[in-house]
Amino acid sequence: MSTSRKTPYGFLAPGLVLFTLFLAAPIGYAGYLSLRKVKVSGLGLGSKSRTEVWAGLGNYTRSLTDQDFLPSVYRIAGYSLIVVPTMLGLALLMALLLDSSRTRPSVARFARISIFLPYAIPAVIASLLWGFLYLPRVSPLTDALEPFGLAAPELLSSSWVLWAVANVAVWGGTGFNMIVIYTALRAVPTSLYESARIDGASEFAIAWRIKIPIVLPSLIMTFVFSLIATLQVFAEPITLRPLSNTITYTWTPLMKVYRDAFIRNDIYAAAATSVVIAVVTFALSFGFLKLVGRRAFSQEES
Repeated sequence: MSTSRKTPYGFLAPGLVLFTLFLAAPIGYAGYLSLRKVKVSGLGLGSKSRTEVWAGLGNYTRSLTDQDFLPSVYRIAGYSLIVVPTMLGLALLMALLLDSSRTRPSVARFARISIFLPYAIPAVIASLLWGFLYLPRVSPLTDALEPFGLAAPELLSSSWVLWAVANVAVWGGTGFNMIVIYTALRAVPTSLYESARIDGASEFAIAWRIKIPIVLPSLIMTFVFSLIATLQVFAEPITLRPLSNTITYTWTPLMKVYRDAFIRNDIYAAAATSVVIAVVTFALSFGFLKLVGRRAFSQEES
């Protein structure tokens, strides 16, 4: 092979090495651990009393039949139904407003930074900030509502905790999705909008009939990213857990993985649950892309 043909592989080599070491190898090792278990001989006190043996699909059976697994799945499903539509709806609305011809450029620049800024705040810090606002005893909302004779709601109670956690995700993720959609809108030639205005189209008609269909591929991409993020939510509930007894260590499937691996010291069950989460995430993302992606991207190419 000539030097010119080897050059692309040289550029790809660092990325492939990093991908193998930090992504492919851990995934493979997790799959291996999910098929193993520890066999204890005697009292389990000797150096050879604990041996790792083949478990087959036993860990998957234990994981799927765990009494805490299905409630966490139902909880994360409700969480996704709240977060994904709300976050993408707000992101699309804000992107359309910023791209409107009636929005001043200076206002648009300030609004872009302000809306995107929460995304730059780590999830742990954002959860702590919102947790401070959720607790009635320390929240400034309590002092603000007191003159009106109103009591601050218990947002970390069992009735509201799902919405409270979802609010943190919406607040932090809307800005990123807005930037993606807004960037797609800015790539559209302005002559297309001018032609529509000459034909008598209103700003609403332009947004509904031109802008939204054009940014449909970006909406699909942000939907897939948001879906993956919600299925793997961990930082927000684990940070808010000390503030409320309604959030358990198995509140989400990924928190169950953490409990099994680091509290129960059962890395084999944790690996099995991790593989299940990865397979479900891939299946939902791939299935959605197959369902709507081809139609949307074919419209973009045409």
